[in-house]
Amino acid sequence: MNPLRRTFLKGAGATGAVAVALSAGLLTPGQVLANEWNKAAFDAHGIIDALKGINAGGAVESKDIAIKAPDIAENGAVVPVEISSKIPGTESIAIVVEKNDRPLIAVFNLLNGADGFVSTRIKMAQTSDVKVIVKAGGKMYTAKKEVKVTIGGCGG
Repeated sequence: MNPLRRTFLKGAGATGAVAVALSAGLLTPGQVLANEWNKAAFDAHGIIDALKGINAGGAVESKDIAIKAPDIAENGAVVPVEISSKIPGTESIAIVVEKNDRPLIAVFNLLNGADGFVSTRIKMAQTSDVKVIVKAGGKMYTAKKEVKVTIGGCGG
């Protein structure tokens, strides 16, 4: 089969699947466009302001949060991070990098009893703690892990 035709058919199939999900009400435009984001928290230039923005000022440490990230990241532009929360009723998982210019990296809202697991890649400007804040049952929990960066990922 022609590779160009195969690519076209895959794209058309994906577009059709999204259209079906939208028409069936399984996927709403708000979910697709992420229109509910916390601008003040993401624009914060300090860790304290970022944590205030997501109401995580009084988060308590928890051993039920596991952070899997490299001890040494050769390239800060692409640092793989996996977070798993064994805290029952996990509602959201936020990732903060303390020494980034804008520390709040991401907030993942988990709906309808989804597993407390997130896997992503983040940018780190320099060696820093990667801090995770988990919201569960209306309470905030936290854990952190230091990641050493040899080449900065935020323009460094």
